[in-house]
Amino acid sequence: MIPRLKPSLDWRELVAALTPPRKDDVERFEQAFARKMGQKHAITFPYGRTGLILLLEALGLKNKEVICPAYTCVVVPHAIVYSDNKPVFVDSQEEDFNMNLDLVPEVITEQTGAIIATSIFGYPVNLDKLDAIHRKYPNIYIIQDCAHSFAAEWKGRAVQKEGIAAIYGLNISKLMTSIFGGMVTTDDDKFAKKLIKLRDIRLKPALLTKSLRRFLYLVAVYPTFWGPVYGLINRLERSGLLNRFVKYYDESKVDMPGDYLEKMSRIEARVGLVQLKKYDSIVENRRKMAKFYDDNLRDISELHLPPIVEGATYSHYVPRVSDRNKILRKFLKKAIQLGWLIEYCIPNMDSYNVQSTSANNSNDYRVAEKLSTNTINIPIYAQIKKKEAEHIVQQVWKK
Repeated sequence: MIPRLKPSLDWRELVAALTPPRKDDVERFEQAFARKMGQKHAITFPYGRTGLILLLEALGLKNKEVICPAYTCVVVPHAIVYSDNKPVFVDSQEEDFNMNLDLVPEVITEQTGAIIATSIFGYPVNLDKLDAIHRKYPNIYIIQDCAHSFAAEWKGRAVQKEGIAAIYGLNISKLMTSIFGGMVTTDDDKFAKKLIKLRDIRLKPALLTKSLRRFLYLVAVYPTFWGPVYGLINRLERSGLLNRFVKYYDESKVDMPGDYLEKMSRIEARVGLVQLKKYDSIVENRRKMAKFYDDNLRDISELHLPPIVEGATYSHYVPRVSDRNKILRKFLKKAIQLGWLIEYCIPNMDSYNVQSTSANNSNDYRVAEKLSTNTINIPIYAQIKKKEAEHIVQQVWKK
């Protein structure tokens, strides 16, 4: 089976995981990550969401409103709530799936503390519009959510550098991975020092047991994405038997992983160092695959293709369709898993009917609602074989 995602792992990550640890493993990863992102500071966390919680706390935000997209990963508003702030949701725009920045001024109040600008699916947020908002409201912090995009660029400008800080996720579904983990980057020396101090106070050291769990998880990933094995796992996943392991949220709860207050382990940092060396080739391959799909699928009326944007990093390739379930079933019969990414509009979830605040009415999320039901994920991972991509294209063309 061709999986919907596949981390770019080989023997080098396994060797790194088995290498005797050094005291400075995490620091070396932070320094290398900062260099790759072109920033002065990079600070590790066990998850990107943990980084966001402490980032908001380090900014001194409490009982404030934090603006974020209605169509994004639900862990973002979860982190806002855990930091004792309230998410305010803004609808998306269809052309690139990002938050509609034209609507942001409508929800800004005296209580607004920050805006989280997500470059979803690797599409860079419009920095021109974001700059205009920041000029008008200079006291509102801009935070870049680069969990999908990493070093995406808007008209040659690195997205991650525009704002007080940027957050990243590093699990196996991201552009690059450290098994689990998250990162915050910033060019603000004073803020970096404050965030590091807060992290070291709030987070417990990673124990040997955590390193062992991460190693076992890494070892399990290798056979998991082998075609025959993945076919079995996919069947178990669709049956609901793996929800405990693969579903990252409960619609009725605002929660966090049990170890969200434990520091990144050294083994994760060593794997991350190997992945950083692959980063450029990973992004280059994804850009080539996005262009391949665009060239070969543009004439299919049933698909509304995502845009090809200069500077995008294409964490996912996400066409829109009229009947998602029908297409998913069709491809499963051909041993191709398409899947979807974000199958919810956050303000409509049970856990946010009370938690969120919004100046908008229920119709204001109509684009986010639409995207949550009509997007599919065509495999675009870096090591997908040409014949596999050609097979996917052939199946799309078949009626």
